[in-house]
Amino acid sequence: MQKEMKKKLETIIELVNKTMVDPDIDIDYCIPEVDTTLKVCDQSGDPYILLTYVVSEYTKPTRKILLGRSTLMGTAEYVANNVTLSIIEFKTQIDSVEIG
Repeated sequence: MQKEMKKKLETIIELVNKTMVDPDIDIDYCIPEVDTTLKVCDQSGDPYILLTYVVSEYTKPTRKILLGRSTLMGTAEYVANNVTLSIIEFKTQIDSVEIG
């Protein structure tokens, strides 16, 4: 992995972790050579962020946010903002289904 790309991915992780502090959302990373918090992570594919919304002990919907080449063409701040918006949208969708 290029040094510039590795630095950008590290910055994205840092920005997302600072912005998204929500006890109901678990954020796991599958970013080879940078940060992998998942037990099973596809090292050959595009890096991604896996969201898990813990609604209850038995209800834990997930969403995968891919960080492909086109996504990573933007600045770290731009990508982190889009990831943050995706997390908020994910939580809102689950809440609307759970609440009615």
